[in-house]
Amino acid sequence: MEPSADILSSMSILIQGGTIVTMNPRREVIVGDVLIEGADIKAVGRFDVPQGDSAPYLTLDATGKVVLPGLVQTHIHLCQTLFRGFAEDMELLDWLSRRIWPLEAAHDQNSLALSARLGIAELLRGGTTTILDMGTSHLHDVVFQEAARAGIRYVGGKAIMDTPDTIPGLRQSTEEALAECYRQYKRWHGAENGRLSFAYCPRFVLCNTEDGLRAVAGLARQEHVLVHTHASENRTETKVVRDRTGKGNVEYLHHIGLTGENLVVAHAVWLDDGEVRVMAETHSSVAHCPSSNLKLASGVCDTVRLRKAGVTVGLGADGAACNNSLDGFQETRLAALLPRIAHGPKAMPAMRALEMATIEGARALGMETRIGSLEKGKKADLLILDLPEMHAHPEADLYATIVYAAHACHVQTVVVDGSPVVRDGNLLSIDARETADLAGVAFHKLLARSGVT
Repeated sequence: MEPSADILSSMSILIQGGTIVTMNPRREVIVGDVLIEGADIKAVGRFDVPQGDSAPYLTLDATGKVVLPGLVQTHIHLCQTLFRGFAEDMELLDWLSRRIWPLEAAHDQNSLALSARLGIAELLRGGTTTILDMGTSHLHDVVFQEAARAGIRYVGGKAIMDTPDTIPGLRQSTEEALAECYRQYKRWHGAENGRLSFAYCPRFVLCNTEDGLRAVAGLARQEHVLVHTHASENRTETKVVRDRTGKGNVEYLHHIGLTGENLVVAHAVWLDDGEVRVMAETHSSVAHCPSSNLKLASGVCDTVRLRKAGVTVGLGADGAACNNSLDGFQETRLAALLPRIAHGPKAMPAMRALEMATIEGARALGMETRIGSLEKGKKADLLILDLPEMHAHPEADLYATIVYAAHACHVQTVVVDGSPVVRDGNLLSIDARETADLAGVAFHKLLARSGVT
């Protein structure tokens, strides 16, 4: 009889005979085993363990399969999963004002919960074990609750939108927004054995007051939490910011004290050389979202320039409303291919792209000592890939096979914090079919409330 999810979560796990892509400092690839005890990796390699019926381990056979660290996505909008396919063929600022903001403002607890659940289901099923998420400006406790139940490693918070011209339903005063953030920080930061973390999420310069951003900078340092915002995503947005402030996005964020090792900036497509230098000198990080940037015609982030300057770059699918897919393997493939247009065929080798999807993404979140590679003492966040299809054979270069040929559908097993959340391709923590059905009903009700046509 197959163990239940509850039983699985309490067992130690032995993954045997896999090809382990460790992403450790030596970037070792080992044919061997991974031993998990509790939430942690106990050993990686070849070792003797009890065998037979008395063995105190759930044994998973990974022979002929690939064992990878769980993917880390550094920019997600779970609140927008319900809007998939409803904001097509638009440029960023129109996309926001005509679709996304009215739809976000129409969320109730049920629709937001289902949007988050649907997104988490897709992410886990595709091997993403950690996300940095920006919510909408209200009801964000619902998203934390869904992340807690589903088993994903979650960093995020409510969007802060405190300028007077923010649309009704999303705007809060600076004081209201920060008070709600502090309450969420106290309630959720470090919850679920440290699997959940709070981050301040001011939306972007055009939606945030200077006083609010300065306050966020101080509070985030005081509380030792991340700040996550959008910057320089779109040429028009970047120009409007410069017209209003006299500075580029990152130049302005630095001017008011928001840059630093706890800042993760989504997109960073239109940074000038001085802003790249500021990002590097302050140890601020970038969340690169290639599919979203292409779909909204925002441009292509020059990750080669950023990484050469010393900027940490992670990857993110952004949201289903501007991507339609939350497949981390798709983002990794694009992250490897796009730099070649400007910098040539050697610009982004497959291993470097996989670093951005794993250990470098973990570094952007300040979590590289806990996740992002398969090493003794780290958290047991990993996936098993099964690549039987013709397009994955023959395998001459394993990194190239993973980056250019693997997709979410090849993920067989996913473990987060030592607990299986996907087994044999099936979600254990979420009823995927029921969630999809309920989400469809919830979207039509939300659409009617929003007035968007």
